[in-house]
Amino acid sequence: MKNNKSQCGRRGERIFSDFCIAPSVIGVMVFFLIPFGIIIYYSLIDNPITRNFTGLDNYINLFSNSAFRKASTNTAIFSLTAVPLSLVLSLGLAMILDRNIPGKSVFRTFFLSPLMVPTASVVLVWQVLFHNHGTINQIIEAFGGKGPDWLKSAHGQIIIVLMFLWKNLGYNMILFMSALAGIPKDIIEVAELEGAGKVYQFFHIKLRYLSPTILFVLILSLINSFKIFREVYLLTGDYPFDKLYMLQHFMNNTFNSLDYQKLSAAAVLFALVMMVIIAVLMIAENIFGKDVEN
Repeated sequence: MKNNKSQCGRRGERIFSDFCIAPSVIGVMVFFLIPFGIIIYYSLIDNPITRNFTGLDNYINLFSNSAFRKASTNTAIFSLTAVPLSLVLSLGLAMILDRNIPGKSVFRTFFLSPLMVPTASVVLVWQVLFHNHGTINQIIEAFGGKGPDWLKSAHGQIIIVLMFLWKNLGYNMILFMSALAGIPKDIIEVAELEGAGKVYQFFHIKLRYLSPTILFVLILSLINSFKIFREVYLLTGDYPFDKLYMLQHFMNNTFNSLDYQKLSAAAVLFALVMMVIIAVLMIAENIFGKDVEN
Protein backbone atom coordinates (compact mmCIF):
# COMPACT_ATOMS: atom_id res chain seq x y z
CA MET A 1 0.00 0.00 0.00
CA LYS A 2 2.82 2.38 0.87
CA ASN A 3 4.52 1.70 -2.46
CA ASN A 4 1.29 2.40 -4.32
CA LYS A 5 0.82 5.65 -2.41
CA SER A 6 4.39 6.76 -3.09
CA GLN A 7 4.01 5.91 -6.79
CA CYS A 8 0.75 7.85 -6.94
CA GLY A 9 2.45 10.77 -5.17
CA ARG A 10 5.35 10.79 -7.61
CA ARG A 11 2.97 10.52 -10.54
CA GLY A 12 0.97 13.44 -9.20
CA GLU A 13 4.13 15.54 -8.74
CA ARG A 14 5.22 14.72 -12.28
CA ILE A 15 1.84 15.69 -13.70
CA PHE A 16 1.87 18.93 -11.71
CA SER A 17 5.42 19.77 -12.83
CA ASP A 18 4.53 19.02 -16.47
CA PHE A 19 1.48 21.26 -16.10
CA CYS A 20 3.65 24.09 -14.73
CA ILE A 21 6.26 23.96 -17.50
CA ALA A 22 3.72 23.40 -20.29
CA PRO A 23 3.15 27.17 -20.93
CA SER A 24 6.90 27.73 -21.29
CA VAL A 25 7.28 24.76 -23.65
CA ILE A 26 4.31 25.91 -25.74
CA GLY A 27 5.68 29.46 -25.81
CA VAL A 28 9.11 28.30 -26.99
CA MET A 29 7.53 26.17 -29.73
CA VAL A 30 5.10 28.85 -30.92
CA PHE A 31 7.45 31.84 -30.81
CA PHE A 32 10.86 30.21 -31.51
CA LEU A 33 10.92 26.67 -32.90
CA ILE A 34 8.02 26.85 -35.34
CA PRO A 35 9.01 30.29 -36.76
CA PHE A 36 12.62 29.12 -37.14
CA GLY A 37 11.38 26.02 -38.98
CA ILE A 38 9.37 28.27 -41.30
CA ILE A 39 12.47 30.40 -41.94
CA ILE A 40 14.46 27.29 -42.86
CA TYR A 41 11.65 26.29 -45.23
CA TYR A 42 11.61 29.71 -46.91
CA SER A 43 15.39 29.57 -47.35
CA LEU A 44 15.03 26.40 -49.45
CA ILE A 45 12.32 27.52 -51.93
CA ASP A 46 12.32 30.00 -54.80
CA ASN A 47 9.44 32.21 -53.58
CA PRO A 48 6.36 32.07 -51.30
CA ILE A 49 3.96 31.67 -54.27
CA THR A 50 5.29 28.81 -56.42
CA ARG A 51 7.27 27.27 -53.54
CA ASN A 52 9.62 25.28 -55.74
CA PHE A 53 12.43 23.56 -53.87
CA THR A 54 15.80 25.11 -54.80
CA GLY A 55 18.15 23.37 -52.35
CA LEU A 56 21.12 25.53 -51.38
CA ASP A 57 20.75 28.01 -54.27
CA ASN A 58 19.58 30.80 -51.98
CA TYR A 59 22.66 30.32 -49.79
CA ILE A 60 24.98 30.29 -52.80
CA ASN A 61 23.38 33.48 -54.15
CA LEU A 62 23.69 35.05 -50.71
CA PHE A 63 27.47 34.53 -50.64
CA SER A 64 27.76 36.09 -54.09
CA ASN A 65 25.89 39.19 -52.89
CA SER A 66 28.32 42.08 -52.36
CA ALA A 67 26.07 43.83 -49.80
CA PHE A 68 25.92 40.68 -47.66
CA ARG A 69 29.71 40.21 -47.83
CA LYS A 70 30.28 43.85 -46.87
CA ALA A 71 27.77 43.70 -44.00
CA SER A 72 29.20 40.42 -42.69
CA THR A 73 32.77 41.72 -42.83
CA ASN A 74 31.91 44.97 -41.02
CA THR A 75 29.91 43.12 -38.36
CA ALA A 76 32.70 40.58 -37.80
CA ILE A 77 35.34 43.33 -37.50
CA PHE A 78 33.19 45.28 -35.08
CA SER A 79 32.39 42.26 -32.89
CA LEU A 80 36.00 41.01 -32.87
CA THR A 81 37.10 44.48 -31.75
CA ALA A 82 34.36 45.55 -29.35
CA VAL A 83 33.68 42.27 -27.52
CA PRO A 84 37.28 41.54 -26.38
CA LEU A 85 37.77 45.19 -25.44
CA SER A 86 34.55 45.12 -23.40
CA LEU A 87 35.68 41.96 -21.61
CA VAL A 88 39.20 43.15 -20.81
CA LEU A 89 38.29 46.70 -19.81
CA SER A 90 35.32 45.70 -17.64
CA LEU A 91 37.42 43.03 -15.87
CA GLY A 92 40.20 45.56 -15.32
CA LEU A 93 37.78 48.12 -13.91
CA ALA A 94 36.23 45.49 -11.65
CA MET A 95 39.64 44.53 -10.27
CA ILE A 96 40.50 48.18 -9.64
CA LEU A 97 37.20 48.84 -7.86
CA ASP A 98 37.58 45.59 -5.91
CA ARG A 99 40.38 47.28 -4.00
CA ASN A 100 39.85 49.75 -1.19
CA ILE A 101 40.20 52.95 -3.17
CA PRO A 102 38.62 56.34 -2.34
CA GLY A 103 35.49 57.28 -4.26
CA LYS A 104 34.61 53.72 -5.21
CA SER A 105 30.84 54.36 -5.17
CA VAL A 106 31.25 57.46 -7.35
CA PHE A 107 33.15 55.46 -9.99
CA ARG A 108 30.50 52.71 -9.92
CA THR A 109 27.75 55.28 -10.44
CA PHE A 110 29.72 56.91 -13.27
CA PHE A 111 30.12 53.66 -15.21
CA LEU A 112 26.54 52.53 -14.57
CA SER A 113 24.90 55.81 -15.56
CA PRO A 114 24.85 54.99 -19.35
CA LEU A 115 22.48 52.10 -18.61
CA MET A 116 19.86 54.58 -17.44
CA VAL A 117 20.06 56.74 -20.58
CA PRO A 118 17.63 55.92 -23.45
CA THR A 119 19.22 54.93 -26.77
CA ALA A 120 17.81 57.96 -28.59
CA SER A 121 19.39 60.30 -26.04
CA VAL A 122 22.73 58.48 -26.35
CA VAL A 123 22.65 58.90 -30.11
CA LEU A 124 21.81 62.60 -29.78
CA VAL A 125 24.83 63.16 -27.52
CA TRP A 126 27.16 61.34 -29.92
CA GLN A 127 25.79 63.28 -32.87
CA VAL A 128 26.60 66.53 -31.07
CA LEU A 129 30.11 65.28 -30.33
CA PHE A 130 31.07 63.67 -33.65
CA HIS A 131 29.08 65.55 -36.27
CA ASN A 132 31.10 67.14 -39.07
CA HIS A 133 30.72 70.49 -37.25
CA GLY A 134 30.34 68.95 -33.81
CA THR A 135 32.13 69.54 -30.54
CA ILE A 136 35.15 67.33 -31.26
CA ASN A 137 35.88 68.99 -34.61
CA GLN A 138 35.43 72.44 -33.06
CA ILE A 139 38.05 71.57 -30.44
CA ILE A 140 40.40 70.30 -33.18
CA GLU A 141 39.86 73.46 -35.22
CA ALA A 142 40.58 75.58 -32.15
CA PHE A 143 44.09 74.10 -32.15
CA GLY A 144 44.56 74.73 -35.85
CA GLY A 145 43.62 71.30 -37.15
CA LYS A 146 40.78 70.01 -39.30
CA GLY A 147 38.70 67.10 -38.05
CA PRO A 148 37.18 64.52 -40.42
CA ASP A 149 33.49 63.85 -40.94
CA TRP A 150 33.62 61.06 -38.35
CA LEU A 151 30.42 59.26 -39.28
CA LYS A 152 31.12 59.35 -43.02
CA SER A 153 34.71 58.18 -42.99
CA ALA A 154 36.80 55.15 -42.09
CA HIS A 155 36.82 56.44 -38.50
CA GLY A 156 33.11 55.74 -38.15
CA GLN A 157 33.50 52.24 -36.75
CA ILE A 158 35.87 53.56 -34.06
CA ILE A 159 33.07 55.88 -32.92
CA ILE A 160 30.63 52.97 -32.78
CA VAL A 161 33.10 50.86 -30.79
CA LEU A 162 33.51 53.70 -28.28
CA MET A 163 29.74 54.04 -28.00
CA PHE A 164 29.38 50.30 -27.44
CA LEU A 165 32.02 50.32 -24.69
CA TRP A 166 30.54 53.39 -23.01
CA LYS A 167 27.10 51.75 -22.99
CA ASN A 168 28.11 48.25 -21.81
CA LEU A 169 31.22 48.52 -19.61
CA GLY A 170 29.29 49.36 -16.44
CA TYR A 171 27.02 46.32 -16.46
CA ASN A 172 29.88 43.92 -17.29
CA MET A 173 31.97 45.53 -14.55
CA ILE A 174 29.27 44.86 -11.95
CA LEU A 175 29.08 41.21 -13.03
CA PHE A 176 32.84 40.82 -12.59
CA MET A 177 32.81 42.60 -9.22
CA SER A 178 30.17 40.14 -8.02
CA ALA A 179 32.25 37.20 -9.29
CA LEU A 180 35.42 38.54 -7.64
CA ALA A 181 33.57 38.86 -4.33
CA GLY A 182 32.60 35.18 -4.60
CA ILE A 183 36.18 33.87 -4.82
CA PRO A 184 37.08 32.05 -1.55
CA LYS A 185 39.32 34.35 0.48
CA ASP A 186 41.11 31.47 2.20
CA ILE A 187 42.55 30.28 -1.12
CA ILE A 188 43.97 33.75 -1.80
CA GLU A 189 45.40 33.93 1.72
CA VAL A 190 47.09 30.53 1.36
CA ALA A 191 48.55 31.59 -2.00
CA GLU A 192 49.94 34.77 -0.43
CA LEU A 193 51.47 32.82 2.46
CA GLU A 194 53.19 30.52 -0.03
CA GLY A 195 54.67 33.53 -1.83
CA ALA A 196 52.42 33.68 -4.88
CA GLY A 197 52.48 37.08 -6.55
CA LYS A 198 49.50 39.06 -7.81
CA VAL A 199 50.02 37.94 -11.42
CA TYR A 200 50.16 34.27 -10.40
CA GLN A 201 47.05 34.67 -8.24
CA PHE A 202 45.17 36.26 -11.13
CA PHE A 203 46.00 33.74 -13.86
CA HIS A 204 46.06 30.56 -11.76
CA ILE A 205 43.36 31.21 -9.17
CA LYS A 206 41.07 34.18 -9.87
CA LEU A 207 40.76 33.61 -13.61
CA ARG A 208 39.61 30.03 -13.07
CA TYR A 209 36.89 31.08 -10.66
CA LEU A 210 35.90 33.85 -13.06
CA SER A 211 35.53 31.52 -16.06
CA PRO A 212 31.69 31.14 -15.79
CA THR A 213 31.29 34.91 -15.55
CA ILE A 214 33.71 35.42 -18.45
CA LEU A 215 31.60 33.04 -20.56
CA PHE A 216 28.40 34.89 -19.62
CA VAL A 217 29.92 38.31 -20.34
CA LEU A 218 31.30 37.12 -23.68
CA ILE A 219 27.93 35.78 -24.81
CA LEU A 220 26.10 38.86 -23.53
CA SER A 221 28.58 41.23 -25.19
CA LEU A 222 28.41 39.26 -28.43
CA ILE A 223 24.62 39.55 -28.48
CA ASN A 224 24.81 43.26 -27.63
CA SER A 225 27.34 43.81 -30.42
CA PHE A 226 24.74 42.65 -32.93
CA LYS A 227 22.25 45.12 -31.43
CA ILE A 228 24.46 48.10 -32.32
CA PHE A 229 22.23 48.47 -35.39
CA ARG A 230 19.85 50.66 -33.37
CA GLU A 231 22.51 53.27 -32.67
CA VAL A 232 23.99 53.14 -36.17
CA TYR A 233 20.54 53.39 -37.75
CA LEU A 234 19.62 56.44 -35.67
CA LEU A 235 22.99 58.04 -36.47
CA THR A 236 23.18 57.34 -40.20
CA GLY A 237 19.90 55.88 -41.53
CA ASP A 238 19.26 52.87 -43.79
CA TYR A 239 22.37 53.20 -45.95
CA PRO A 240 25.32 54.48 -43.90
CA PHE A 241 28.96 54.82 -44.91
CA ASP A 242 30.46 51.50 -46.07
CA LYS A 243 32.32 50.82 -42.82
CA LEU A 244 29.10 51.23 -40.82
CA TYR A 245 26.92 48.98 -42.99
CA MET A 246 26.14 46.13 -40.59
CA LEU A 247 24.45 42.76 -40.99
CA GLN A 248 21.27 44.14 -39.45
CA HIS A 249 21.19 46.86 -42.14
CA PHE A 250 21.31 44.16 -44.79
CA MET A 251 18.48 42.19 -43.16
CA ASN A 252 16.35 45.28 -42.61
CA ASN A 253 16.77 46.46 -46.21
CA THR A 254 16.16 42.94 -47.53
CA PHE A 255 12.96 42.76 -45.50
CA ASN A 256 11.82 46.11 -46.90
CA SER A 257 12.34 44.77 -50.43
CA LEU A 258 10.30 41.62 -49.52
CA ASP A 259 13.12 39.29 -50.59
CA TYR A 260 12.15 36.61 -48.07
CA GLN A 261 14.40 33.91 -49.52
CA LYS A 262 17.56 35.97 -49.17
CA LEU A 263 16.49 37.19 -45.73
CA SER A 264 15.70 33.65 -44.53
CA ALA A 265 19.01 32.28 -45.79
CA ALA A 266 20.90 35.09 -44.03
CA ALA A 267 18.95 34.49 -40.79
CA VAL A 268 19.71 30.74 -40.84
CA LEU A 269 23.42 31.35 -41.46
CA PHE A 270 23.49 33.96 -38.72
CA ALA A 271 21.85 31.56 -36.25
CA LEU A 272 24.27 28.75 -37.16
CA VAL A 273 27.30 31.00 -36.68
CA MET A 274 26.01 32.15 -33.30
CA MET A 275 25.37 28.55 -32.18
CA VAL A 276 28.87 27.48 -33.22
CA ILE A 277 30.51 30.42 -31.42
CA ILE A 278 28.51 29.85 -28.23
CA ALA A 279 29.21 26.10 -28.34
CA VAL A 280 32.96 26.74 -28.69
CA LEU A 281 32.89 29.21 -25.78
CA MET A 282 30.98 26.77 -23.57
CA ILE A 283 33.38 23.91 -24.37
CA ALA A 284 36.38 26.15 -23.62
CA GLU A 285 34.84 27.26 -20.32
CA ASN A 286 34.04 23.67 -19.37
CA ILE A 287 37.64 22.62 -19.98
CA PHE A 288 39.17 25.64 -18.31
CA GLY A 289 36.94 25.69 -15.23
CA LYS A 290 36.52 21.95 -14.68
CA ASP A 291 39.11 21.66 -11.90
CA VAL A 292 37.47 24.57 -10.01
CA GLU A 293 34.06 22.86 -10.11
CA ASN A 294 35.58 19.61 -8.90
